[in-house]
Amino acid sequence: MTPLVLIPGYMLDDALWDGMLPFLPPELPLHFASLAEGDSIAAMAQAILSRCPPQFSLLGFSMGGYVAREIVRIVPDRVQSLALVATSSRADLPLQVEQRSKAARATPLGAFRGLGRAAIAQSLHPENAANETLVAQVRAMGERLGREVFVRQSLIVRDADTSRLSGIGCPTLVVAAAEDQLRTPQEARELADGIPGARLAIVPNSGHLIPLEQPQALANALGVIFR
Repeated sequence: MTPLVLIPGYMLDDALWDGMLPFLPPELPLHFASLAEGDSIAAMAQAILSRCPPQFSLLGFSMGGYVAREIVRIVPDRVQSLALVATSSRADLPLQVEQRSKAARATPLGAFRGLGRAAIAQSLHPENAANETLVAQVRAMGERLGREVFVRQSLIVRDADTSRLSGIGCPTLVVAAAEDQLRTPQEARELADGIPGARLAIVPNSGHLIPLEQPQALANALGVIFR
């Protein structure tokens, strides 16, 4: 089988995929990418690409979706299929850029404790906002990545690439959560409409963090293109 490269999102690491792994084909080779290097979407893409196998499929979650699309543009002949999960082709709003920049500048020196509860809760379905296990999982990922990565990722600006979606030629699946408070199903439809032949799947009963909240549903959806 073609190896699958998994790209997490903002302040998330390999543990994002733990709940989904039991539902993937056991023979599927997995490559866990990291967004801990690079100070731009393009730089992150190059850092990941330097460690990718010759031929591979890609799954990009949230900010990782922007990185995944950049990789497809750099080496379209190497990417066999693409999944874009809880992501968008829209540019960051000025307010979003300002808020993340302020958060980066205000981060105190010393031990970094991960993302705050309010930010984590916004990433979850309302019914999961008080789920201490999920909150702890997300916070632990941020804590492992550390303050330096938090500052670097917070200062990265996502530019719109809607006008370039038509250049993606590999089989593509777009996955959205019905109750995502950060990336709406409408943004997912824009992605699917812009990429030739792309399929769209909407996962119910999930917030933004689909791999943590609905891992089996996500794995089932991926079966459409990762075989």
